[in-house]
Amino acid sequence: MEVLNLGILAHVDAGKTSLTERLLHTAGVIDEVGSVDDGNTQTDSLALERRRGITIKSAVVSFAIGDLTVNLIDTPGHPDFIAEVERALSVLDGAVLVISAVEGVQAQTRVLMRTLQRLHIPTLIFVNKLDRPGAQYDGVLHQIATKLTPAIVPMGEAIHLGTPEATFKPIVQEDTLLEVLTRNDDNLLQRYVDNEPLSLHDALETQTHQARVHPVYFGSAITGAGTEALSDGIRELLPRASTTDGPLDGTVFKVERGPAGEKIAFVRLLDGTAHVRDRIRFGAGDAKITALHVIGEGPSNAVHAGRIGKFWGLADVQIGDRIAATDDPEPRARTAYFAPPTLETVISARKPSDKGNLRVALTQLAEQDPLINLRQDDLRQETYVSLYGEVQKEVIETTLATEFGIEVDFRETTTICVERLVGAGAAVEFKKKDLNPFLATIGLRVEPAPVNAGVSFVLEVELGSMPYAFIKAVEETVRETLHQGVHGWQIPDAHVVMTHSGYSARQSHAHAVFDKSMSSTAGDFRNLTPLVLMTALQQAGTTVHEPMHHFQLEIPTDTTRAVLAALARLRAIPQVPALAAETSTLEGEIPAAAVYELEQQLPALTRGEGVLESAFERYQPVTGPIPERPRTDHDPLNRREYLLHIQRRV
Repeated sequence: MEVLNLGILAHVDAGKTSLTERLLHTAGVIDEVGSVDDGNTQTDSLALERRRGITIKSAVVSFAIGDLTVNLIDTPGHPDFIAEVERALSVLDGAVLVISAVEGVQAQTRVLMRTLQRLHIPTLIFVNKLDRPGAQYDGVLHQIATKLTPAIVPMGEAIHLGTPEATFKPIVQEDTLLEVLTRNDDNLLQRYVDNEPLSLHDALETQTHQARVHPVYFGSAITGAGTEALSDGIRELLPRASTTDGPLDGTVFKVERGPAGEKIAFVRLLDGTAHVRDRIRFGAGDAKITALHVIGEGPSNAVHAGRIGKFWGLADVQIGDRIAATDDPEPRARTAYFAPPTLETVISARKPSDKGNLRVALTQLAEQDPLINLRQDDLRQETYVSLYGEVQKEVIETTLATEFGIEVDFRETTTICVERLVGAGAAVEFKKKDLNPFLATIGLRVEPAPVNAGVSFVLEVELGSMPYAFIKAVEETVRETLHQGVHGWQIPDAHVVMTHSGYSARQSHAHAVFDKSMSSTAGDFRNLTPLVLMTALQQAGTTVHEPMHHFQLEIPTDTTRAVLAALARLRAIPQVPALAAETSTLEGEIPAAAVYELEQQLPALTRGEGVLESAFERYQPVTGPIPERPRTDHDPLNRREYLLHIQRRV
């Protein structure tokens, strides 16, 4: 049986979850269409999803259209979960983009369409809510053509708009179809000019497969109008999953925990076949598959190319990992890229007795979601969690309450900055000298590295000058210490050179056991490294950089002056406006800390007509007072306090 891995995408509240329910009902998978308002839908399983009526985690359900098996991935539409959308897109053969016939094309709709076009994913467009008062046909088609793509083909006509009797008649206008198809295909145009016979349906199928044309359907997920025509379009116009049998290759796009706490990896198999008891490679190493489950079929001994399977036994697997056979010479690196989170907050358990359980629960959540980063402050007994938006707080809070029984509180959200080196700096401390209480000699030089180069650690000392375990201890501590620079922010890019080394060989008193007061240990090097490294960083100097978002605003032209004034107050850097008669476009950069405030002000500035899109772009130096981040490492910048803590700990 042929397989299609299909994604449903939409702006918040356009009706994609309702459409999923309708498609499942039409296929006979469920007896009754669930309601988002009633909280009884199939794919919204989180309590917060049911309560708020939004989709947060990608859900996978399967149904059949004739002889075609459709694995349907219902993706989030809220901007805070765009990475969930990106993650799901990597495994799709085709997509349905849902638009409201009342609200029309909205900000997130454009973001999603741009992403689909960038990844060349064949896409059908479904205009939902045809039965709602205020529903439009011509108006929405005009918005799609001007704001999304002009390469659209209306697949029928809508009648009785805005009433419960609204219906969709699947009648394609051949003149319109021919105009759109020949615009993208010169050969087709030449055949038309030469009066050769044309198969417009085949041409439509081909160009839809190539993501060059997007058929548009109208209907209502609530009443079922138009959904049968959409099902026919899914079956006839979207490409099937590839079933090639080459070397094993797949992508992990979701990880969850089973009832016994075991990891379950959702894998789209791009090539080859995976069997139970096969040993496979992935990002963090290799492991043996202990069980398999094919979506839409159930437990199985094998998952074939084109299918989505659940894999058990991969304890260290992470979202974004590529999988391969252990004898495959090609490396399988993590391919998923997610923009860095730009916000963070302190999370704490309401009950003191839950403090230990909270750390364990957050660690499990971070395993399942690459968007959750944790930072532990042992000095203040606090845990920081990174965020992409305020709604993530609610998701984390609800998940902890429902899955772990832990109630939590959050502090005010703050911006995450980074530090970058200004120049080079060096420092060295010799054992038994310079008030160095550790039996270790360490010299380090730090130098700036290109943006996104990461941290590199190299040796100027001979590799055999001391035990490798001591060198490894220095390297690991260097990387750990760079998470908090001179001002407390992470230094993501740096080149570190070990220039000096020395140790006291293992020795003991006569007829006595090993005496660590006379012999160097890895602990000596771990304790001394932060002091040497921070001295070198102070000499090199660092600057704090704040995250900047690229923004695009569509606003009524007569509000441009007021919006520019607001952007200036928010320290935004706009480009020259693209002015037009009615609607103008503003692009530029804005500090991440000001995005939420701009979102709040925009409706009043633009009479509710302004549309804002923003995404992380880069870091830039902070202007004004330098923000400091509370340290969590007993502050090696304060030598006396640091040594007092180390001595007490020892």
